[in-house]
Amino acid sequence: MTDPFTQEIIKSKLLAISDEMSVVLARTSMSPIIYEVLDFACGITDPDGQVIAQANGLTLFTGTFAAQVQSVTAKFGPDRVKPGDIFMTNGPYDGGTHTCDIALIQPIFLEGVVVAFSVSITHWTEVGGKSPGSVSPDATEIYQEGLQFPIIHIVKQGELMEEIVEIIRVNVRLPLMSIGDLNAGIAACRIAEKRLQEMCQRYGLSNIHNAFTAMLDHGEIMARSAIRSIPNGIYRANDIIDGDGIIDEDIPVCVKITVEDESMIVDFTGCAPQRPGPINCAHGALMSACKTVFKAITGPQAPTNEGWFRPYEVIIPDGTVFSATRPAPTGWYYESTSHVTELIWMALAPVLPAHLSAGSYLSLCATYLGGVDDESGEVWVQPEPNNGGWGAAQGMDGANGLIATVDGDTYNYPVELVESKVPLLVEQYSLNTGDDGGHGQWRGGIGCIREYRMLNSNTFLHASMGRNRVRPWGLNGGTEGTNNYVEVERPDGSVEVVARVANVQLPKDTKVRIVTGRGGGYGNPEDRPAEQVDQDVLNGYITSDAASANYGIILKDE
Repeated sequence: MTDPFTQEIIKSKLLAISDEMSVVLARTSMSPIIYEVLDFACGITDPDGQVIAQANGLTLFTGTFAAQVQSVTAKFGPDRVKPGDIFMTNGPYDGGTHTCDIALIQPIFLEGVVVAFSVSITHWTEVGGKSPGSVSPDATEIYQEGLQFPIIHIVKQGELMEEIVEIIRVNVRLPLMSIGDLNAGIAACRIAEKRLQEMCQRYGLSNIHNAFTAMLDHGEIMARSAIRSIPNGIYRANDIIDGDGIIDEDIPVCVKITVEDESMIVDFTGCAPQRPGPINCAHGALMSACKTVFKAITGPQAPTNEGWFRPYEVIIPDGTVFSATRPAPTGWYYESTSHVTELIWMALAPVLPAHLSAGSYLSLCATYLGGVDDESGEVWVQPEPNNGGWGAAQGMDGANGLIATVDGDTYNYPVELVESKVPLLVEQYSLNTGDDGGHGQWRGGIGCIREYRMLNSNTFLHASMGRNRVRPWGLNGGTEGTNNYVEVERPDGSVEVVARVANVQLPKDTKVRIVTGRGGGYGNPEDRPAEQVDQDVLNGYITSDAASANYGIILKDE
């Protein structure tokens, strides 16, 4: 039996190793979406693939670790996993998300036995496919979404598989960037191997195993304790996904949540079938989204491990928009998983007012701008998630300009970086104070406007803006928020408003204005103190007309 002091030291060292993996990955990456936006995740699992420690990172990656490691062990078995091996997978149907998210998984050996796995997942800007950036809103099958790595060796007993690297090099539009990101992921896995072996040698393998078991058991105890604070009952929610990129029609989704003593069952039976467009997600991404909300409810500040999810069960039939099967496209999977988190959030918000807010702008509102540079002749791609307004909560206004739930601990692109790397000029980056919505005793957070002028003679636009028709929901009398959309203003002055589009051609001097919405309000607007309404008007968050119409307060714009 390991004493509790040693267990705590081992736990802290494991978390430190995960953090060091992140530092190595970010500092050696070639892609701004990795070293600036932090679109990656790192962590450690036990020999069975159960997550033991992970760094802060993109939420939807960290929940896939277990399924991806277990896919490796299921395919190769103990006899074909050797010291120095690193495996590569990006298969949505092997526990992953979409083809751009590359998981590298390294077994870590001590005395000939696998003691753990290190995992790094990074979003590559390019993996080939029908469109630059490899994510197109009009893809109809996964084969259009770039290279698939079906759980293969990328490093075999310490030797890099040069043939695989060459396949990557000739199949992607940005080979220097993609191979640089591959090397960064390998470096992150290897630093974890070194640190874990040092730790095992210092504390002994039995103490490490005991610490793993204690951490998982403690996570389970904490989760069950948190569930006990939720009233037993059955909670339901229904929502609409605004089109799939191919067919512009409402896609109904639903959830039934059963809370009973120390367990929670989340049932998505009844959701729409998988779609022809890339809005689908597969089972691994679904589970990750479900874990995100469950962790937010049961212990958002505590380190995550797989023990937290032992009392948590997810039910869903195959073949839905949340459980798609091959060869359905999944390029924009984060749009459907956003709705997964929102459904659970919406169902439980009425009974957890201290934990959950009103509806947010929801969508990652991802845009891709790219083309061939007029001066250098090189391909460029600017993938970008966009921040928006979060819903208000009991006792507090919603957050302004915050990244969506599914993207977790990531950042937006600095304006200076964009303008130095690609032929775009940022003409506006501001709060979206023009839309009217999200009123309440506590006001919904405000979205953003990011406006680009095209400096290239020919640029393309892909966009997938969810919540473009259905508005973020209010809570306890608060009003709905506002929608997300993109305005394309061409040099002749004509303006087109779009949401989910692919391959929109943009001549030089076209402006692309990305607009994200406000979150829903909380509580009756008439209960908002007059001085707060006055301050909102002075700050430009609402107009005096909105103050009069929604709060019954007559003010002048200042």
